[in-house]
Parts: sequence; C-alpha cells; structure tokens
Amino acid sequence: MSGGDMAKPLLGHQNTERDPSIMPAAGRTIGVLGSGDFARSLAIRLVCSGFKVVVGSRNPKRKAGLFPSAAEVTFQAEAVKKTDVIFVAVFREHYSTLCDLADVLAGKILVDVSNNTEINHHKESNAEYLASLFPACTVVKGFNVVSAWTLQSGARDGNKQVPICSNNQEAKRTVAEIAQVMGFTPVDMGCMSSACEIENIPLRLLPAWKIPTFLALGLFLCFFTYNLVRQVIHPYITEQKNKFYKIPVEVVNTTLPCVAYVMLSLVYLPGVLAACSQLYYGTKYRRFPDWLDQWLQHRKQIGLLSFFCAALHAVYSLCLPMRRSHRYQLIETAVKQAVEKKMNIWVEEEVWRMEIYISVGIIALGLLSLLAITSLPSIANSLNWREFSFIQSTLGFIALVISTLHTLTYGWSRAFDENQYKFYLPPTYTLTLLVPCTIILAKVVFSLPCVRQRLLRIRRGWEKGRYVKFVLPSPTGEYSSGETSSNV
Repeated sequence: MSGGDMAKPLLGHQNTERDPSIMPAAGRTIGVLGSGDFARSLAIRLVCSGFKVVVGSRNPKRKAGLFPSAAEVTFQAEAVKKTDVIFVAVFREHYSTLCDLADVLAGKILVDVSNNTEINHHKESNAEYLASLFPACTVVKGFNVVSAWTLQSGARDGNKQVPICSNNQEAKRTVAEIAQVMGFTPVDMGCMSSACEIENIPLRLLPAWKIPTFLALGLFLCFFTYNLVRQVIHPYITEQKNKFYKIPVEVVNTTLPCVAYVMLSLVYLPGVLAACSQLYYGTKYRRFPDWLDQWLQHRKQIGLLSFFCAALHAVYSLCLPMRRSHRYQLIETAVKQAVEKKMNIWVEEEVWRMEIYISVGIIALGLLSLLAITSLPSIANSLNWREFSFIQSTLGFIALVISTLHTLTYGWSRAFDENQYKFYLPPTYTLTLLVPCTIILAKVVFSLPCVRQRLLRIRRGWEKGRYVKFVLPSPTGEYSSGETSSNV
C-alpha cells in the first residue's frame, strides 16, 4: 500500500463535523501494548485516523522502525502513563507479563483484541481473564473480528462491524467513538459475558453455509449415482459397451443442472410451506417449526449454490464439443451417413427443440446471475425493500418458471419413450420436475383472488378466531357493546 493512501484518514473531515458525539475521540492519545503484526496495523490505522499513538514495547529501539514515524515507540510503562485508553495487542499467555504494570494501569481502559485458536478453548473468555488480572482497570472487548489486512487497507475493504462489550457503559462509549473515527461501525453486544461469543466469531468457518453445502453435496451424490447407473452401468451390463469415459464430463454435466434446478426450487418451497401454514392456522403469529425456520434463513445460501451449479453446467456444456470422444463420434456418424448415402439428415423438430432449449437456458442463467449479484451485501444495501423483494421474489419465481421450460424442452417427447427408462428408471429430468411443478402450481393457487385476499389479510395482522368488540345502537338511541369473532 502506498504511503499516500495510508496518510488519508478513513472518515473525511465532513463526516466528523456532522457527528459531534465522535469529536472528542479524534485527536486523543491512544496506547498500544505489543509489537506484532496486529499492533503495527492498529497503530497505522489509528495514526491515519488522526489519533496520537504511543506504542509500548519491551524493546522500543529495535521495534521503532516497524511503526509509522508519527507513532511514538517507548517502553510499556512510559506508554501506559501517557494515555487512558490502551489496546492490549498481546496473546493471552503473555498477559501475565503485564502484571508489573498493574499500578500504572489502574483506572485505565484496556481494549482486549485477542483471539483463541479454538472455539471455547478456555472456560472463561480472554477479556474476562484480563479483567481478573487487572481488577482496577476497565476492560472492553473489541476489534478482534478485524484482521490486520483490514486495518491497513481500511474498513472499506472489509467488514465494517466491530462488536464490543463491557460492563462499563462509559468505556464502551469511548471505544465506540474510536471505532467510528477509524471508519468502523461499533455494535454493542452488551456486558462482558458476551466476550466469549465475540471471540468465537472469527473462528467459525462459514456457519451459515454448512447445511446448504451438505444439502448440495447430498443432492449431487444422489443424482450422480442415478445418472451413472443409467448412462454407464446400464449399457455396460445390457450391451457390453464401455462408456466409463463419460464419468468426468458427461455424467457430471447431467448432474449439475439437476442439482441447480432442485436447489433453486428449494429456495421457494419454504415460502410456500409458510403460506400454507398461515392459511391453515389463520394467523401469522404462530411460530414456524424449527426446521422450517432454519430453512427460511438459509435460502440465500441455497440460491447462491444453485447459481454456482448452473454456472458450472454452462461451462461444462460449452466444453462438450472439445472432447476427443465427441470428435470420434462425429467422424463415425459422418462415415455411416456416407456409407448409407444419406444426403439430408436435417430434423426440423430436433433443430427447434435445441434452439429453444439453449435460448431458454441462457435466459435462466442470466436471471440467476441477477439474483446472485443482488444477494451480495454491497448490492443489497443499495436497494430499497421493494426493489430487493421484486428481484428476489418476482424475478426469482420467473427464473424458476423459465428453468422449468428449459427442462421440459430438454426432455420434449422423450419422457414417453420406453427406451429412455433404463433399468425401469425414469429419466433424471422427470424427477427434478416434481418439486418445481408443485411450487408453480401452489403459486397459481395463491394468486387466485379468494386465496390471495385471505393471505394478505393474515399477513396484515388478521387472525382467525380472534374476538373483537363492536357497538350496536339500542332502541332508546343509546349504544351497547358486544363481541363477535373476527372470522365471521
């Protein structure tokens, strides 16, 4: 990174002027204990954000060249004396080396930025352990989810959220102001008991992707085995033909669209089930089962995996003519036609089928690409709710319908050809049509005026069986109140 970029603070001068609450934080002196990679990146970011930085090191002369010239590098005791807010950028096992500074650290705010190597590696969090070593200090947990690269590159190149927690509200506010000036978004996670959860955040590997990934792998294995039996095992047993060469490309290419198609349908199936549940119980306030709730929360990941499989299918399809086996088959077909003296092999129905099949497939892939792009946080945040809902819901359903047309044109009339049922197993695409067609049929039913109006009323707060008060005029001109069921 160039020195010019590092010299520019993340927040412009105008942003600081607009928020008076963060003005006191800018320009104050911040201490950093430690001389590792994170400590150096933290010092650089603080200097570029307009803070005065004092770095405490056990070997200040040797470490001074690693820090920006604007930062003062001195002994730990001297650094602690010059500031009230100190970032403790050392490992947990080295906390005990700071015990000699207990007297000068008294009354200071210590920001613990450490992480563990394993989830719940210790019974107590690092921040709680640090607080037990220095009871006269106020400990704040924060900045542990930010990498050294993000600190040097700026918050614009990484996640801007910085979870913080502490038992002292004033200390949390001070650290939050510092985070804001540095260009981050502080997230108050409550008291110190949340430190363990915050420390586990960087250690989790794509937690929201585990179930969708296993689902995609499971579907891939099932369809791959099914296609392997039909395309390779069947001709080998019945005709003694060796077609194992189809496994790396052709069988995989037949499997990928099946997975993509079913995964796309699984994005919209939980919405159908949720609507059926609301119609059945006549309320939107009844909680969904846990499995359905988890399913609804994983729709984004399922949709992105669907797009990934569809993109791979497109690439594999483009590479089909490049195979050596395909060239041999073309030459063999041409030789047979020459021997049989067939001059015209044009089949109008097949030509139209393939033209429509490819065209519809391109449109479906384009819509899936739009859905995938708008799922990215940077794009989704630039859309209002109506725009996001239109793309993800309306265009997503259109993508499902077009994908269904793509599958139907691929199958065409071959679904009624008994030669396609190998080992009495139906073609793969007929199996993939079950769930999407059910969803499309359900959407058609939901679009009927009587069903649609009832569903809208439920989602606006109407409940079946709820009693409401009403007022009736009496013969004397006075009004009397009564009750009736809201579903009458």
